[in-house]
Amino acid sequence: MESQAAAGSLEADFLLRTFDFSFLASACIPAKIMNSVVSIVELRAREERRKDKFCEIFKRLEGTAKMQSVRGSNAIEGILAVDDRIKALANLKAEPRNRNERAIAGYRDTLDAVVAGFRQLEANGKDICALHKKLYSYAQDDGGAYKQADSTILDVDALGARKERFAPVTAAETPEAMDRLTEAYQKAFDSNGINKLLLIPCFILDFLCIHPFTNGNARMSRLLSLLLLFKSNFDAGRFISLEEKINASKWDYYEALRISSVKWHEGENDYFPFIEKFLAELESCYKDLDDRFAIVDVKKTNKRERVEATVLSSRRPISIVGICYLLPDVTPTTVESVIAAMVKSGKIETVGMGSNTKYIRSDLKKTLTKDSES
Repeated sequence: MESQAAAGSLEADFLLRTFDFSFLASACIPAKIMNSVVSIVELRAREERRKDKFCEIFKRLEGTAKMQSVRGSNAIEGILAVDDRIKALANLKAEPRNRNERAIAGYRDTLDAVVAGFRQLEANGKDICALHKKLYSYAQDDGGAYKQADSTILDVDALGARKERFAPVTAAETPEAMDRLTEAYQKAFDSNGINKLLLIPCFILDFLCIHPFTNGNARMSRLLSLLLLFKSNFDAGRFISLEEKINASKWDYYEALRISSVKWHEGENDYFPFIEKFLAELESCYKDLDDRFAIVDVKKTNKRERVEATVLSSRRPISIVGICYLLPDVTPTTVESVIAAMVKSGKIETVGMGSNTKYIRSDLKKTLTKDSES
């Protein structure tokens, strides 16, 4: 999905809509969405209990997640670089060499600003524009100002054919639309009757439908997702990359966005498909984080036994790198040896190939296969 500046006014002539999130306080929230909310809250509680005890592991996970977030969010927009360069840029060990790397460096700095300053940053036009300016700090494009020309959101198929997907708010109306959105969000945020996990994806959807900037709206939406989640005390995205999750299922993510944007200008759109997809990705982050710690505090003196316990206790496929993060005192050579013996004995099976190879209990792999076929 991409945006394109349009000359003159867009064909659609919409009245500038208002924003009212009071519907989120009703009891008519789909059960699947509420189940995700309950699961996320429960998993967050486990995460909080572990932070002091396993601070070193959290620190290591944060470093990995940062690199994956920088890579994943840019990859969605076709901004690519080899992993070694992304890792070096993410860790401030290299200077950007080309346009793609400048975009990656800008995302890195903006992500750092969100992580370090989320308590001071607010969901208002001033701070959003400041983050956008930082996003484009290495680029020749001007960042930090709302679009000056109308735009349209296009779909581009495999053959390169373009088709209009959505007509955003006009350039002239963008400042007022952003003011209305941020004021409505803050009012709902301050309301005790509205769940923050339901409110945040509504804001993100509306932001994308306004499409306030000439470029960078999609990447900004993912940075704002993290900002709003952090401010609501849901910080799994610091340790498991939310952007990488979205990248892995980006077509489903954009399809949910498309469905939820139908009749948006008329104020008759259905937010729930996008809320459901957004929360599914966040829940997946929390589940992955929970899996990292499923057996960390099991007291086993034998390193080989601890490796076995790590794999057998994981409810999801886990890589050798993932095992090494959980067991920093066990060498990769030992982990590889144990894994090879477990595969040979039939205790575990492989999932994926090459650098994406992971391992899971044989009985759980059968369950994963059934779920993927259903």
